[in-house]
Amino acid sequence: MNLKQKVLLLATVPLILAISAISILVTYQTQSLSNEEIAAFERNMLNAKKLELLNYLSLAQTSIRHIYEPAAGNDQYAKEQVKEILKTLTYGEDGYFFVYDFEGTNLVHPKQSDLIGKNWWELKDTTGNFVIQNLIFRAQEGGGFHRYLWAKPSSGEIRDKISYAVALDKWNWMLGTGLYIDDVIAQVAEFELEVEERIRQTSLIILVITFTALGGVFVTGIAINLHERRVADGKLKDLTQRIIETQEEERGRVARELHDGISQILVSIKYAHEIALKKAQRITEDTEGVAGAIEKGANALNIAISEVRRISRDLRPSLLDDLGLSPALESLGHEFSERTGIKIKISTVTFRNLLPKDAKTTLFRVAQEALTNIERHANADHVNIILAAHQGIVTLEISDNGSGFDIQGLNAKKDPLAGIGLRNMQERMEHHGGELDITSSPSGTKIIATLPKGILRTEAEIKS
Repeated sequence: MNLKQKVLLLATVPLILAISAISILVTYQTQSLSNEEIAAFERNMLNAKKLELLNYLSLAQTSIRHIYEPAAGNDQYAKEQVKEILKTLTYGEDGYFFVYDFEGTNLVHPKQSDLIGKNWWELKDTTGNFVIQNLIFRAQEGGGFHRYLWAKPSSGEIRDKISYAVALDKWNWMLGTGLYIDDVIAQVAEFELEVEERIRQTSLIILVITFTALGGVFVTGIAINLHERRVADGKLKDLTQRIIETQEEERGRVARELHDGISQILVSIKYAHEIALKKAQRITEDTEGVAGAIEKGANALNIAISEVRRISRDLRPSLLDDLGLSPALESLGHEFSERTGIKIKISTVTFRNLLPKDAKTTLFRVAQEALTNIERHANADHVNIILAAHQGIVTLEISDNGSGFDIQGLNAKKDPLAGIGLRNMQERMEHHGGELDITSSPSGTKIIATLPKGILRTEAEIKS
């Protein structure tokens, strides 16, 4: 893992942890508030039902009060009258009043007459709830509510029911009525679904925000990375060009020292050998051996002088600085042809100092590198060099009829030294905003170096 990946990880991990913690906290608080909201909604609905039950039971008590209050505890006639009144008191499809004695025997039940006269003290609903016992206990306590499961008269289905019971203490009766709350349960369930949907939407929003934030981090990281890479590439190109310029300066210095220093010394030694040879021929009789040795040394000096001049010219040809790019290319081609035996044809134009010094050096080095590659690898016998300018665009074309090479295969090699000459040529051209186009086939290779429009200076710029 490199430094950029570590920085990106350092930026995203705390963000993910923070958003996850916020998501969990928001979800928990939302769930808690939703549960409280649902519970409050259910309580309000049940309270409304309870208030309705109290009103119904108050109406029933009012209906029998004129009989119950003056009657004695054993007044059977009054009891029958009350039963008849309560049988007829119904409301809605499933609303009725029921009466049990304190021992659990049913006395009144308008909707289920099969229950009348039977003892239901031990009756339990499907949850194990003692229905009649608990209703009697609520009544004996002064009145109260009780929730249980009971068959709904209209459908026969077991549903949740809440009842309110009061005691008719004079007769040891429990009077009650109840309402089915399946509608409340349905509304609560619907409300729960709405709450769950809100929670899902909240979670989805948090998730979208999370991914948006992460996307922003990644996009920002990529943008910063690209910016830094562009800056680094720019600095690298500047550094590369500075290195190239430094190399050219050093080459020029070494070339001058070779030409002005070592070359002059070697020439002086050569002249000294020639003078010594002439004197030896006059002084001694055994001049053949001395003359041969001196002549051999002179020949070696001639070779050394030629080699120093060649090295000096390769490092920094004086023609390039003194006469310009075209004469330097012609001299480079002539020397290449003499050394290798490869025929070379050169076509150039004269720029009259319109081409900047560093641009001239770049094109010369491209030609020099191309000829070096041709000599080493191409197996060619003919080379063309064309230097031209059209509408301010300068092009240098070097082509040969050699065996060519695999450009893609060369680029794919992991060897950092493979194709280093071509990369140097490419980097030199990119510094000037130019292009280097290379095509190669078994019938030959063509290199076209193009400098962009505007590279040529005007006469006014040269004078200024």
